[in-house]
Parts: sequence; C-alpha cells; structure tokens
Amino acid sequence: MAAPRAPSLSPLWRRLIHSVWSIEHAFERARADARPEEDTRVRISIVFLVFAAVFILLAGGASYAALFRGEAPRFGGGAAALTRGDLTDRHGRLLAANITHYGFYIDPSEVWDREAALRDIRRALPRVSEDRLRRVLYGDRRLIVTTGLTPTEKRRLHDLALGGLSFEPEDRRVYPLGASAAHLIGFADTGGEGVSGAELAFDGPIRAAGAQSGAVALSIDLRVQGVLESELRAAVENAQAQAGVGLVVDATTGEVLGMASYPTFDPAHRDRASEGATLNRALSAHYEMGSVFKTFVVAAGLETGAADVNTTFDASEPFMIGNRRISDFHAQNRVMTLEEVFLHSSNIGTSRLAVEMGPDVMRDFYGRLGLLEAAPIELKESAAPVVPRNWSDSTLASLSFGYAIMITPAQMTAATAALVNGGIYRPLSLRRGGARAEGRRVVSEATSATIRELMRANVLRGSGARADAPGLRVGGKTGSANKLVNGRYDPTHAVGSFSAVFPADGPADARRYVVFVLVDEPGAYPRTGGFVAAPAVGRIIDRIGPMLGVGRRFDPAPVAEVRP
Repeated sequence: MAAPRAPSLSPLWRRLIHSVWSIEHAFERARADARPEEDTRVRISIVFLVFAAVFILLAGGASYAALFRGEAPRFGGGAAALTRGDLTDRHGRLLAANITHYGFYIDPSEVWDREAALRDIRRALPRVSEDRLRRVLYGDRRLIVTTGLTPTEKRRLHDLALGGLSFEPEDRRVYPLGASAAHLIGFADTGGEGVSGAELAFDGPIRAAGAQSGAVALSIDLRVQGVLESELRAAVENAQAQAGVGLVVDATTGEVLGMASYPTFDPAHRDRASEGATLNRALSAHYEMGSVFKTFVVAAGLETGAADVNTTFDASEPFMIGNRRISDFHAQNRVMTLEEVFLHSSNIGTSRLAVEMGPDVMRDFYGRLGLLEAAPIELKESAAPVVPRNWSDSTLASLSFGYAIMITPAQMTAATAALVNGGIYRPLSLRRGGARAEGRRVVSEATSATIRELMRANVLRGSGARADAPGLRVGGKTGSANKLVNGRYDPTHAVGSFSAVFPADGPADARRYVVFVLVDEPGAYPRTGGFVAAPAVGRIIDRIGPMLGVGRRFDPAPVAEVRP
C-alpha cells in the first residue's frame, strides 16, 4: 500500500519556510565555527527587519485610513459640525465664517491640587461657571467644562501647564460684524444648520460652498448697509421712537443693497437681545403705512385712464361716504388737479379717485403691485399682509391713503420699485444680480415716468422737501398714520415713513434706487413722515449716491414750495 502523499504547499509558504530554515542554519554555522559575533549580528538584523516590517504596516494602514476612508473625523464622541462656506457681501467683504474653536475637558484623576487648579482656571477663563468647574474637578471621570473656546482662550489655559486639561477642536460659526446686518444675515445653530435670515435661506448653497472651501456672495453692499444702519438709528433716537426700518433696493434688478431693523442684536449673544430686537421688521412687521399709498392710487388712475395729471377733484369740503366724513390734514378747501392732490397729500382727492375706479380695479392693481401677498424674497421671514375682506366704498377710501391694509416695509419697497423702474414688478432678492426672474408689467413706461415726475415735484415743492439730497434728483412721498389702540386710532401712537427714488429723472431703463425709511411710534412732535423719516432718507441718499456711481446734477431752483 502506497504511503499517503504530503499536502502540497503554496509557493509563498515554501519561501517563508525556506527563509526560516536559512536563518536557523545561519545560527548553527555561527555556533559551529565558534563565531558568536556573527550570531549576534544576525539576531540584530532580524530584530531590525521585524520592527521595520511592523512600522511599514502601521504607516500603510494610517495612510489608507487618511486617504480612502469616507467618514469625517469625530471629536469627543459627538458628530462633527457641518462645515459652512463663508457669507460675503457683493464685494467679497466677510459677513459670516466658520472658525475652529475648542471644547475644554478635564480629567480629574490627573489633577494634583484641585483647589489650585480651580483658582488658576478661573483667572485664565473668567466666563466659565465656578459651579460647573468645581463639579468637573471633583468628579470621577473626564468631562467637558465648556465649548467654544477661542484660540486665545485655549492658549491661556494651555500655558497653565496643569495636568488633566485637554482640548478638542470644534467648527463654529462666527459673525465678525456683530449686530450689523444681523437680521439679514441670520444665524446657524451649533450643529451647523441655518436657523434664520440668509443662513437659512441659502443653507444648501452655503454647505456646498463649505465643501469646496468657497463662499456665497449676497446682494448687499456693506458700505450702504453701514450708512443705512447709522442714519436709521439716528432717526429713531432723534424722534424718541420705539423702532425703525430701512431698505435700499436696486429698482432695476430687485437686489437688496441694504436692510436694517432697529433695535438690533448680536447673533453671537442672542440671549442678551432686548425684547423684540430679533424681529426683522422689514419682512415680518405689519403697518398701516398712511399717505405713501397715494402713489399707488394715482398710478392706478393714470394707468387705467381714470385720470391724468390735470384731472380735477373737488376738495373744497369734506368727502362724505354715508356717515363717514373724510377730510384733509392740510386742507386747501378748493378744487385741485391730480398733481396738486399728490403734492398736498389730499385724502379727499385720492378717496374720490379710488371710489370712482371701484373695487375690481383697485383690488387688481394692488394685487399686481404685490400688496396682497407676502413680498417675494429668499428670506423665510417674509410675512403675508393683513388685507380687507370687504372692498366697500369706505374701504376703498381708506385704502387710498394707506389705511384698512397692513403690509410690510419689504412689500412697500418692492411696489414702489415697480412704479419707478419703467413699470416692471420684480421680486426682491438677496442674490447678487437679483432673482433673474422675468418680471411682470404693472404700468406702462409713460405712467412710470409720470410717477417719477410727481415724486420729484413732491420733493422740490411738496411735503418731501426734507428728503432732498443736493444734485441727486430725489423724488418721494411722505406717509403718516395713527395706530389702532384699544379699538381707536391714537395719534400718540403713530408711524412716519418716506418712500424715495433717485435719480428720479432719465430714461425708463436708467439704473435707479429706492430708499424706504419708517419710524415706529415717534415720541417727539411732530410725528409725521416729512419730519421723522424724510430727513433720514435725504442723508442716506446723499451718502450712498457716490458709492453707487450716481453723479450729481443740479436742477433749477423750485418756483414755489408747499409747506409740509
């Protein structure tokens, strides 16, 4: 019977066995030849080769993990924050960025003198809670003390040279401008998710930019934003008002160049914000705007053919609708042309025109101007207006001078832009270049030109005189309204506003800008828009005109002036 055959070995195993027997034979020859030093050299070589092989394997494994593993690194056992791209203004100036901060940990088993450590850490990092620090130091395991350490704070703690202190990196969103443009920029949470403002509206593009170490540019111009904020704050403080709103918009593209809401807040310290400071009043606050609405009624009359600038309206006595009596604040007690109705801000004249046009025309025109729905803009905070249910003659009269409907400043600004830019309604946008949506025609170029002429005349010789800016050909309309308090309109709770365009002259397709300022509940008298808002608009335009490339050109002196 034949002997069983030994299992065949692979070439690799045969080489390994041959190498082992070669090494063993080398030791045997060294002992046989009485050469112990040879034996030592061989053994050292083997040890070196073993360590080299282990090192190569470890290095190879580490390289593979770093290059080919898809998971992001995790710190402290929690998920890493989402990396977000920078937010910048239209010229690349930084608005928000992700910067590495640190979580601060202590392992109490490695701390020798806990009371000394408590004193030293408190001196180096005063903002840390003493109770929290004591609980961690006298605990039985490694715990986090606080998050969000800046590199400077980390260095101060590290320089203490205390045992048991360690730091783990965190990706944290920072807002270097503090309260500037806070409502517009918004903020992201600690997990890297957008919560409000542009951080929420552009959350997807910001994350995509972060993955490529890029940035998302907004439409705003920080120079314009700074001017708007400083002048709005001055207007609110001078009028001893509760709040204020301001917008600057490119009427040609719908781009928002500046948006301010006062009071404001610091996104890094939202918990310290005063009551109502986090509300973006430009998009979320509703107001009965007052006489700035007369621009819309006059435009509707011109566009529908119900009136032209020379059409006359009897304002010699109050206008009666049933038992309701409508009168003028600055009564002229005479028959006036439509132009005079606009310049003297006659409630009687615009009420008569609105009632003559009727509810269908008024509802359709207000709808085309975007006054019956939330202002279209990327920001989620844009709120729907409060509109009337019953469009009776009395309601139409109220609508003609800015009552019976509550809209947001953003709606007001977008509607004004449509009337002065040649007649095209375009959505407001925080995208550089605008929303690029095809606009809808609201009025003809001829009506748009007439509206600009009337607004310019109102600044030259009407109630908007305080909004003029030398050489920049400002046009505009004042607005004043009382607020409804306990079921009655209270003159001590008022709103004053001014809606402006510059330059008001030039061809239909010329680049022009709309500036809107509203002062909420001024305490100082007088409380009308011509006094509390128009001067701020004039100063804003005077300062930003050169930034926007608008040249100064001076008109002849006005022939007459209407007292505001």
